[in-house]
Amino acid sequence: MKLFSKRTAALVTVAGIGLAAAASAWSAESLQDVMKRRGLSQQDLLAASKTYVPTGKRDDFVAFSSGGQSGQVIVYGIPSMRILKYIGVFTPEPWQGYGFDEESKEVLKGGRIDGKDITWGDTHHPALSETNGDYDGQFLFINDKANPRIAVIDLRDFETKQIVANPIFKSEHGGAFVTPNTEYVIEAVQYPAPFAKKFVPLERFNEEYRGGVTYWKFDRKAGKIDVKKSFTIELPPYSQDLSDAGKGPSDGWSFTNSFCSERYVGGIEKNRPPYEAGCSAKDTDYMHVINWKKAAELVAHGKATKVNGMDVISMNTAVKEGILFLIPEPKSPHGVDVTPDGKLITVAGKLDTHVSVYSFDKIMAAIKAGKFEGKDPYGIPVISMKDTLHTQVQLGLGPLHTQYDSKPCIAYTSMYVDSQVAKWNYCEGKVLDKINIHYNIGHLMTMEGDSAHPKGRYLVALNKLAIDRFNPVGPLHPQNHQLIDISGDKMQLLYDMPIPLGEPHYVVAINAKTLKPGIRYKVGTNSRTDKPSAGATHAGEEKTVKKPGKVEVFGTLIRSHITPETIEVTKGDEVTIHLTNLERAEDETHGFTVSTYNVHASVEPGKTVTVKFKADKEGVFPYYCTEFCSALHLEMEGYLLVKPKGYKEVKVAAAKADYTKADYDKQLKKIAGTQAVIDSVVGFITSHNYKDFPDVVSLVEDATDQLGRMKESKAKHEEAAKKGDWQQATLWAEQVFQYQVKAADIGLRAKTYLEEHGAKKVGK
Repeated sequence: MKLFSKRTAALVTVAGIGLAAAASAWSAESLQDVMKRRGLSQQDLLAASKTYVPTGKRDDFVAFSSGGQSGQVIVYGIPSMRILKYIGVFTPEPWQGYGFDEESKEVLKGGRIDGKDITWGDTHHPALSETNGDYDGQFLFINDKANPRIAVIDLRDFETKQIVANPIFKSEHGGAFVTPNTEYVIEAVQYPAPFAKKFVPLERFNEEYRGGVTYWKFDRKAGKIDVKKSFTIELPPYSQDLSDAGKGPSDGWSFTNSFCSERYVGGIEKNRPPYEAGCSAKDTDYMHVINWKKAAELVAHGKATKVNGMDVISMNTAVKEGILFLIPEPKSPHGVDVTPDGKLITVAGKLDTHVSVYSFDKIMAAIKAGKFEGKDPYGIPVISMKDTLHTQVQLGLGPLHTQYDSKPCIAYTSMYVDSQVAKWNYCEGKVLDKINIHYNIGHLMTMEGDSAHPKGRYLVALNKLAIDRFNPVGPLHPQNHQLIDISGDKMQLLYDMPIPLGEPHYVVAINAKTLKPGIRYKVGTNSRTDKPSAGATHAGEEKTVKKPGKVEVFGTLIRSHITPETIEVTKGDEVTIHLTNLERAEDETHGFTVSTYNVHASVEPGKTVTVKFKADKEGVFPYYCTEFCSALHLEMEGYLLVKPKGYKEVKVAAAKADYTKADYDKQLKKIAGTQAVIDSVVGFITSHNYKDFPDVVSLVEDATDQLGRMKESKAKHEEAAKKGDWQQATLWAEQVFQYQVKAADIGLRAKTYLEEHGAKKVGK
């Protein structure tokens, strides 16, 4: 115990000196000194204070950003703009073992196209699940523009659970967008192509190339898209773009804009003007207005045809049944956004200076009255723009996307060419404020700004170019997300955030309190299916099963031990290793890899993960825990021994070190001193209302589990001591100490938690 007291005293002394020095330095330099030294203004300090989240505090909002060409999702906090996580979605993500363990490989398999693995993706539009038009924090959906796919991410553990590939699209940009109660996830074609998997010459573009919108049926209880209940509406070969679902009075309808309604096919190789000329020749394109609820009923009544296994409602059927209409919209639009009350739809055209606001009531009145200005070349009724407009507002050059404020009638629109954000009133049709951003903004996002009840406060500008904003890192610059304060009448730029992973295209942000992620799994869970894993293993059940050509290991992980510590196989064997993390303490993740075999697993508390490989080379291959998990992390190791075929065992006596009774007695003294510390911590915890804190209860369970493991090791060291085998006695005593250290570590964490969260003494 004196040893611990001396160490503690030394640490306190050093800490005291450090604190005194820090305090002295702090007091020696005033705020004005810092401002002068760093060239900061009062405005800089105000911006900093609005984004600063003190240590130990948390952000108000959590943002989910597409990772662009990384194929992933980036999670960060607002207002701090601190990156919290990358979520592997369409592409392998080594840190979390995504694409390297068998469970995640099975998820990625769902994204195969024509039987081939697609190992990259271009994530674009994340969408949070909704209940009555508001974010509920349960699921996140994200699309892959390059390879038309949709992924489902469960926000209980921020893991991708499903990927579905669209069997009839060749590309898509207009995903993912959800209906107000997440009945469907909407995905729209980008570039028209034949639905059938066959060659069709471009000369047949008008006749056989098609656009479309897919409505993926989401089964909330299963947490998965139900492919069999999903359907597509065939559309003309216009390039469909983004979508939005109606809400409130417009619930049951969805809106999808388009570009290149000219149906122009470029070809400078054939001496024709390029796509960019032909696809922007007209003054307007078309907004598609679709009654998706009635469409679902048509599918249920057998009025769809199967194409590559997908139910498809033809254009003829859609027109005949009155579920599809077109409205002219500003030139080359790149966003269609329903207002929070569901009464208006906002569209901005990149090659128009205006934002057009359509009235849903006027659209319905025109449809009811059968008032159309004509039909498009495919027989779809076209409603007049003037008969449906609520207002038009001139904002500036290159208007793109619109998001809404918590204040009534207030909207924000990005302007790509002007590199600005415009604040405007869509009820009265007037501009209120503009702010410069850096540079060339694409999407923008306000807090829950596309829900029925936006939260206001902040706006994030997703800028395509950073240019001179950050330290140069070569020709490829990071993207720049800029945080803007929108709480007042005037917008204020607060923060520049470099994004070093792909080109984030769109972001959604949710009130952090709405999210309810778990912190551990039930022991033995396959996290990708949320079901018990066939490889689940509990303490004491570890085993290795050998069959001709196959070795299957059922192992466990716990600080600081991998069981088994040795795996012996023969060259050519298929090796399957199941590993269960027995920890119950929060954040006690373990990792696992085998040298040079290209496998990796991230094994969070309670999770079971499987890695599989062929032992195709003989030799000795260390394996270890890849996540720094404890003081003895480096000792959390083992060996894969791959023997050549026909190898004959040679018995060799194990090396021995010189241990004496004095070494053993020293270990016993250390154990006694450590136990005193543990008893003190236990006394504190049990004297307080720790059972009122679920996190502490889990820590106590984990610590108790560690202490329970001492019994077997204690019996072994006492038995060895009776025989005078001081090496075995000392080492088994050391193992007892290791269990104590791990228990003490957990206990001290629990004690600190209780102190910081105001635990009360029992009986008071």
